Amino acid sequence: MIYQEDISNLKTDIKEKIGQKIIVKGSLGRRSFEKEATIEKAYPNIFVVKYEENKRSVSYQYKDVLTRTVEVDVFDGESYSPLVPPIIKAQRKMKASLE
Repeated sequence: MIYQEDISNLKTDIKEKIGQKIIVKGSLGRRSFEKEATIEKAYPNIFVVKYEENKRSVSYQYKDVLTRTVEVDVFDGESYSPLVPPIIKAQRKMKASLE
């Protein structure tokens, strides 16, 4: 389930990363893709990235990232790390906190 707080936090994270390099991963039917891009703009319901290879701008909804329809890895100057932590790690943290 996606909560409004999750969307708000993601919006804030993306706004703070405008101009940063990212890798966008997803699938188009049977074909998957992985492309380098830059976060260009953030709006209330979508954010816009510009792909490096063809300079084409594409928009994504925040829920696409939260539902993992699209994965975004952000470059911090040295390496790429996921914008949203993998589900497995989040589930392990929840289990540990309940014990």
